[in-house]
Amino acid sequence: MCKFAHLFKNKDMKKLAFVAIILFFGCACKQKIQTPDPAIQVAVPAFNADSAYAYTATQVAFGPRVPKTAAHRACGDYFVSTLQLWGAKVTQQDATVQTYDKQLIPLRNIIASFQPEKPKRVLLCAHWDTRPFADQDANAHNQHQAIDGANDGAGACGILLEIARQISLQTPEVGVDIIFFDAEDWGQPEFDTNHYGDAGYCLGSKYWANHPHTPNYQAQYGILLDMASARGARFYKEQRSMYYANTIVKKVWETAQTLGYGDYFVDQTGIGCDDDHIPINQIRKIPCIDIIQNDPNAPKGFAGYWHTMNDTMDEVSKETMKAVGQTLLKIVYSY
Repeated sequence: MCKFAHLFKNKDMKKLAFVAIILFFGCACKQKIQTPDPAIQVAVPAFNADSAYAYTATQVAFGPRVPKTAAHRACGDYFVSTLQLWGAKVTQQDATVQTYDKQLIPLRNIIASFQPEKPKRVLLCAHWDTRPFADQDANAHNQHQAIDGANDGAGACGILLEIARQISLQTPEVGVDIIFFDAEDWGQPEFDTNHYGDAGYCLGSKYWANHPHTPNYQAQYGILLDMASARGARFYKEQRSMYYANTIVKKVWETAQTLGYGDYFVDQTGIGCDDDHIPINQIRKIPCIDIIQNDPNAPKGFAGYWHTMNDTMDEVSKETMKAVGQTLLKIVYSY
């Protein structure tokens, strides 16, 4: 203050100057506190459920995406070309793996990496193949047929494709890897009562966990989607997710509830699943959770159309896709 005083010739003027200076700096400080810092504002893209639904329908239109089939090859090519169009670095893992009954089948994992140079990464994943056997179908004739897999496979991939599109339009602070695992659903059907040992599920994620697309790959956390698009879906806290990654479970469910999706993300413990998140946790040591539709009142724990010929687009819901997709975008962009 003193450096301003010599500009005035009397005490009154000095007093006025003192008051003016105090008011100036006081108002300036007050204004600074009240103004939000734009650097801490997180802009989260709006998940477009219409787009996710369209991506799902496109997959189903190819036919059942069973390894070794033309539909499987065509759908895989669709993933690769679409993700490359959106600027992702796409890695394909081609390998031969053994099924529960000792068959050798081709495997094609598809990995889309956004900002691959960033060390801090988030992993999102789903399986893109469909089950070769409708072994839960009430009609015995159908049990040897491949299913459409609209909810069980395509819906989760449709959600991830829309997330990939949003990432291409607005870059998050972290690097994101989106993995479409193959051969998840080639497990032993109930009509085959022979004893083979391994049940044969999750072949793609097991292969990736042992042979990651990047040497020594790590991510801060992972989120797996499985059967995540059905009408009236309820997602209970999967038990093995809570064991391996309880902090991530809590974060996702609280985020969903904050966004108004508490009817979908139920604050209760559900069943435990042997799903693609298990090798990610056990082999790669990445804390990964499973967002999976669960019906605790159903005999098998899943909806009545699970592993039947009724898993069609009629079961897919834009509202459910919106709830899941918007929750994941909020998690990724609020990292």
